[in-house]
Amino acid sequence: MGAEQTMVTQANATAGENASAVSLDDNALLSGYRSMVMMRLLHDRATNLQRTGRIHSWLGCLGQEAAIVASGMALAPQDWVFPSYREHAVALVRGIPMRKLLDHLFGNAADNVMGRNLPPEYSFREVNFVSISAPVGTQVPQAVGAAMAARLKGDPVVVMTYFGDGTASTSDVHTALNFAGVYKAPIVFFCQNNGWAISVPTSKQSASQDIAGRAVAYGIQGVKVDGNDFLATYAATSAAVEKARAGGGATLIEALTYRVGPHSTSDDPSAYRDDAEVAPWRERDPIAQFESVLRERGLWTPEEGEALREALNQELLEAAKEAQAERLPTVDTLFNDVYAEQPWHLREQHEAHLALRRH
Repeated sequence: MGAEQTMVTQANATAGENASAVSLDDNALLSGYRSMVMMRLLHDRATNLQRTGRIHSWLGCLGQEAAIVASGMALAPQDWVFPSYREHAVALVRGIPMRKLLDHLFGNAADNVMGRNLPPEYSFREVNFVSISAPVGTQVPQAVGAAMAARLKGDPVVVMTYFGDGTASTSDVHTALNFAGVYKAPIVFFCQNNGWAISVPTSKQSASQDIAGRAVAYGIQGVKVDGNDFLATYAATSAAVEKARAGGGATLIEALTYRVGPHSTSDDPSAYRDDAEVAPWRERDPIAQFESVLRERGLWTPEEGEALREALNQELLEAAKEAQAERLPTVDTLFNDVYAEQPWHLREQHEAHLALRRH
């Protein structure tokens, strides 16, 4: 048996087949469903906010909710997340309230980074959710560094880092995978293969048959999973997390999903892809698939689903109203943070600013 056969796992069973292998109780399943629905509603609300000029930009995860929520739920509270820019729901799963996401989108004074990052490039230190960065791939070697630091300190921490199929072609990802393989870092590389790197299809990103198969060259396990299958994704990610925590090293997970919407609110996908390509993926909507699983377990009816949507939409509207009404950050905040002790040149600039305000 070849190395690729021994090290690449195909975790693509149906949701029903994976149900017995998933250790999530009914409350956890319903919580996951709630997070998925909330992200779908946030996508619509944030798009409207951007179109009406109330927020700067938005990058959604329409059609990718199962991959994001299920993988995020596999982590423990002490674990760290180095996200890309579509993992909004991981912050929700880890306990960040919707109001905090909206504070960031509006860039108000309640925002953790006081309006300094582009939306949606969140940073939530309180739940080990590291700041999202606009350059693709930079978070991946940083994540390996954090994982190695945890191992050296003896902390039972696993790091999860997210990236897309386009980012998988970058040198940062190669460096990170190689280092993690050599030193058996406690990390999970979670690649959301959504078919497109903005306007470039996966087929033009790489001649490889898949992304998970590259793991063999780095001496780590590769797992390919149906990212629209909530239970299969959770099962695959949980196994990778626990392996890493036990000292078994890294895993590269390729979650096959699809970006149904545009790359961002500045993108028009009709310019580079045919609607006929999108239609089958709309039929495989991850929320609808998960609703079928919940219905089989007696946890969901269409009436309950509609009631939940109405309640979540009201919660979202109220949070958006509060976030928009919050004051903006003061100019003084430009001189805070970054340094533990403010250096002399920033101190002089701050004093000059204060003097200007007094006059």
